[in-house]
Parts: sequence; structure tokens; C-alpha cells
Amino acid sequence: MACRYQSNEQPEKENTIDIINVVDRLETLVTTSKVMPVSGSLMMDKKKVMELVDQLRLQIPQEIKSAEEVLTQKDQIINHAMLEARRAKSKAEDEFKEKLNQSELRKKAEDILRDAENRASRMIEQAEAECQAKRTDADAYALRSLRAFERELNSLHGSVRKGIDLLAGNAMVSNSIETGAMAAAD
Repeated sequence: MACRYQSNEQPEKENTIDIINVVDRLETLVTTSKVMPVSGSLMMDKKKVMELVDQLRLQIPQEIKSAEEVLTQKDQIINHAMLEARRAKSKAEDEFKEKLNQSELRKKAEDILRDAENRASRMIEQAEAECQAKRTDADAYALRSLRAFERELNSLHGSVRKGIDLLAGNAMVSNSIETGAMAAAD
């Protein structure tokens, strides 16, 4: 029996598109921000940056929720396979009991029961293997998303650090020029 997993790819694609859209907007903000002369550091609107970071934070839990939905579907698949296996076993047992009364068909009934149990076992194994693959895919997807988010945050952190360092350096130069001008005036 094939796994009757119904994919929720549309919401997953929407979330991925939303995250990519936010990252694109963050990139646009970085590329359109004013560049400080000489140092090349950027002056960015903190409110806009924080708004985009908040949007990313909201999207990441959605990705995790999508992965949890895949895991829930895994449980439903296993439960369905187990139910089908029980039905098949029950049907085989019923057939077996009917045929026990007929001595010449006893062997055939035992074979039917054994085949049904083997088939049920294979169905359960197949469902578990398919569900494990779905879980692995979901974990890999969540990991890729989190790593991409981490890279974007690290890049943003570096840009912010450069801006802070530049502004701190400019403040020190400005103070030393004012101090020198005051000393020359005295």
C-alpha cells in the first residue's frame, strides 16, 4: 500500500517565499542605505531593520510548525497502516476459522493468515520508512532555513558593527580636533 501523505507544499512554499521576500527587502534596505564617505559604512533606519528582523522571527516559527505538521501526518500514516493491518489480519483470521472446519482447506487457511501477517508487516515497515524520510526532509529543511537566517543576521550584525565603529571613530576625531583648536586659541 502506498503512503497516502497529502503534501502541504503550498503553505510551505508560501512561508519560504515570505522569508525570501523579507530577506530581499532587508538586502534592498542595505543596498539603498546611505554610504558613509571614506569608510564605506552604512547608515540604516533602525526601525526598518528591526521591523524586517521581527518579520523573520515570525516566519521561522511557521517553518517549524510546518515541520511539526509533517510529523503529525507521519503519525496518521502509521495509524492508518496499523488499522489496515489489523483489518487484514482480522479478515485473515475470520477466513482461517471458517476453513478450519474443513480439514482439506486447513493448510491453505494457515498460508493465507501467514501471507496476511507478512503483508501487514511490510505495510507497517513501508509506512515507517516513508515517514522517517519525511521527518528527515523536514529536519533538513528547517536546518537549512535556520542556517540561512543565521547568515543573514551575521551579515547584518557586521554592517551594524562597522557603522558603530565608524561613528565612534568620527566622534573621537571630532573631539581631538576641538581639543587642538582650543589649545591653539589659549
